Amino acid sequence: MWKSVSVATVAMGLVLGGSAQAEDIVIAVASEVTAMDPHYHNTGNNNQIVGVIYDRLLHQDSNQQLGPGLAVEWGPIADDVWEFKLREGVTFHDGSAFTAEDVVFSYERVPNVPNSPSSFAVYTAGIAEIIVVDDYTMQFRTNGPYPLLPIDLSTVQIVSSEMADATTEDYNAGPASVGTGPYRFVSYTPGESIVLEANPDYWGGAPEFDTVTYRPISSDAARVAALLAGDVDLIANVPTSDIATLEDNPDVVLSQGVSNRVIYLHVDSRRVYSPYVTDNDGNEIFNPLQDVNVRRAISMAIDRDTIVEEVMEGIAIPAGQVLPEGFFGVSENLEVLEYDPDGARALLAEAGYPDGFRLTIHGPNDRYINDEQIAQAIAQMLTRVGITTEVETMPRSVYFGRATGDENGSEFSLMLVGWGSGTGEASSPLRALLHTRDDETGLGRTNRGRFSSAPFDATLQLALNTVDDELRADLLARATEIAMREVGLIPTHFQVNTWGSRAGLSYIPRTDEYTRPTNLVIE
Repeated sequence: MWKSVSVATVAMGLVLGGSAQAEDIVIAVASEVTAMDPHYHNTGNNNQIVGVIYDRLLHQDSNQQLGPGLAVEWGPIADDVWEFKLREGVTFHDGSAFTAEDVVFSYERVPNVPNSPSSFAVYTAGIAEIIVVDDYTMQFRTNGPYPLLPIDLSTVQIVSSEMADATTEDYNAGPASVGTGPYRFVSYTPGESIVLEANPDYWGGAPEFDTVTYRPISSDAARVAALLAGDVDLIANVPTSDIATLEDNPDVVLSQGVSNRVIYLHVDSRRVYSPYVTDNDGNEIFNPLQDVNVRRAISMAIDRDTIVEEVMEGIAIPAGQVLPEGFFGVSENLEVLEYDPDGARALLAEAGYPDGFRLTIHGPNDRYINDEQIAQAIAQMLTRVGITTEVETMPRSVYFGRATGDENGSEFSLMLVGWGSGTGEASSPLRALLHTRDDETGLGRTNRGRFSSAPFDATLQLALNTVDDELRADLLARATEIAMREVGLIPTHFQVNTWGSRAGLSYIPRTDEYTRPTNLVIE
């Protein structure tokens, strides 16, 4: 059973027998990509793959610490200006030279990708102007002091400016999928595979494996069976129910680490009428989710320990905020909300719903570890306190578009979602999930519940413009406390991720959950 709450990763298992074949590997992941366009959808299952085709200005290591990427030097030269020295001699996979113009093109493209379900614009919103000094020197002028710029820039892939007219479809088909990363795009067959080949001219050195094939296998049982049969070399998201058995298998190596991903509920707290909320007779009512006491009652009705112990089989950590202990900006004053069904009923009565109401919880059934089972468990818990709750889950390819909705909000009322901090600090979920939605700045672009709080926004904005690390961490913690007090979203637990590889290989876990061949080690 997972016990640690440290962000440090650990490896489990024993390498026994077998010899690693260095030429070709097959990786099975639980969720299929939504696109090969690196700027289309900010989601981990996309980022982990496009992140080996492309580079970022700065790279994040397995614990999300920053290091050089396409930039080799960087730093502030004024309160609102950062200068970056770019790596010279880098070429794209088509042989064209990498220069500052490619960086400018990439960041200007990010907020303008059509129909993006979750935009990267939140990471470019702080940039007021990009100045090209020469081919390998550039400056970013920000909207006031902006200490998060380097880590923000580490989340956005750099594409070729020669692809100026390319669409998301062009990236999916391959002609536009040209990066500078360790692997080249070969093919993408939706539902079947993504094939990559080594870039022998990679500036960081030739990759370990000649060919990498990603296969989406959403069924937990099928993914494990593929590993045991030798059809794949590495699987992500080892199901919690199989961990104990696989630990005793000498042909399998398990690697496990704490994730930065929080599983949470987004709540429709804005609309006067919410689409999946009715009275007990099925009649339309004013949206009770607008009431903070109702949202707090829902949170109090959730038994997080039971979710962790029974649904997740001990391989998770109960959550009381958006990041686990040890990450930057976490509040030391917040504890996991105690399970209190009687208190939940009292709050519902105080809010004017002594007999409760009816509600539907929506979620994916192929995105997060045990996601459908989690939704079912939460529905049972809410029903016990008087909120009669039904469950509707669907494939992630359908779910996220509907959950994001349009300018009027999500199609749903209560949504099971997960968020991994792309920056490794609290600013990522706070500005994406909880800041008042602002399409111009990119803030709140993934705020599916349309939560809005002036005190929260002001505190977060101050944090985003504070250079002093200690003070910024304190402000992020205070913003988190405001959001949790106002129940802007309802965290349930943090994932702990497990990878399984065949003997002769082991995986270095990543806090961002990414499954990449660059973390696969030949023993």
